[in-house]
Amino acid sequence: MAKQFDVAVIGAGAAGMMCAAVAGQRGRKVVLIDHATKLAEKIRISGGGRCNFTNLHAGPQNYLSQNPHFCKSALSRYTSQDFIGLVKRHRIAYHEKHKGQLFCDDSAEQIIDMLKAECATGNVAWRMPCKVEAIGKSGERYRIDTDAGIIEADSVVIATGGLSIPKIGATDFAFRVAKQFGLKLVETRPALVPLTFDASGWQPFIPLAGVALEVDIETGQKKSRGHFREDLLFTHRGLSGPAVLQISSFWQPGAALTLNLVPEMDVAEVLIEGKSVLKKNLGNLLAQWLPARLADGWLGANGFRHDARIADMPDKELRRLGSSLNRWTLQPNGSEGYRKAEVTLGGVDTRELSQQSMMANKAPGLYFVGEAVDVTGWLGGYNFQWAWASGVAAGLAV
Repeated sequence: MAKQFDVAVIGAGAAGMMCAAVAGQRGRKVVLIDHATKLAEKIRISGGGRCNFTNLHAGPQNYLSQNPHFCKSALSRYTSQDFIGLVKRHRIAYHEKHKGQLFCDDSAEQIIDMLKAECATGNVAWRMPCKVEAIGKSGERYRIDTDAGIIEADSVVIATGGLSIPKIGATDFAFRVAKQFGLKLVETRPALVPLTFDASGWQPFIPLAGVALEVDIETGQKKSRGHFREDLLFTHRGLSGPAVLQISSFWQPGAALTLNLVPEMDVAEVLIEGKSVLKKNLGNLLAQWLPARLADGWLGANGFRHDARIADMPDKELRRLGSSLNRWTLQPNGSEGYRKAEVTLGGVDTRELSQQSMMANKAPGLYFVGEAVDVTGWLGGYNFQWAWASGVAAGLAV
């Protein structure tokens, strides 16, 4: 005998729990289904275990999508201030870390507990761990075959996320359901992910592993251009840190990155103008502007002597050095892939969905929320804000 519900939410992550809580508190009879044994693992590991749960500045400009206008409705109706209000009601202490990023003072577990409590207020029923084997129609209703029995519901919300971090349970479930019901997909790829570089070309920079500094980084042209000022980290395999994670969402295979390692200064101009007054050698001077290990390594990698006196150097060489620091161009050969990606770019084509409710136009009663949809936020709490906002939009509509 099938169990009857008004709403079945598949996926008990950020968007799924938010949606279930909102729908349940509206008086809907809701069941939340998840295949994992451990609840909301992506929330748990985010922000170094403290969950970067939103960003004060979250707005449509911080999201990538083939339809950049799609996210406006949900984000304007449920803002970061709305989520902060929820956090405060649950007495969770938090702090702003950097550029509007908000983190729990204590633990990401507090956000999970808060969402569980909100679901409990809405009398949400749980099926977990519970594997969905098939979804279909039973008359006007949806039928969900699970390893815990059959569930029937008027509405189904797919909140199973994207392909990022398969070791904590990511699958292509949302995309398979979308295809089953005739919805188009935007091609997916890893985003907010470290980029890799050709091993032989990276050889000179391996000794710099662990060096970090703030840089300007950019790639792409015109509408597809990405540009950020963020912290960069040198690793044994290439570049990482917030700068690279941010730009990875804009980077296309085969394209180059341009980095400015001294963003506040035209290095060549300062060196040439200062030839008569700068008495220091090249290594000591660069160490005023860059981490000392990077200054040394950079000179060696670019064929300059650490002890060269600036006064003795031709302008042409100083320009070459300045250009290498202000406009360092390099071409990644790939990324670390979904196993290291924080999110998935692409997903269910937003043209298939209502921007007010997140419902599929071709399949009344079927909704897609969160990372499964072709809306991808920048690094820094933006993807959680999309999860909350899209979850609320569907929760109010089902």
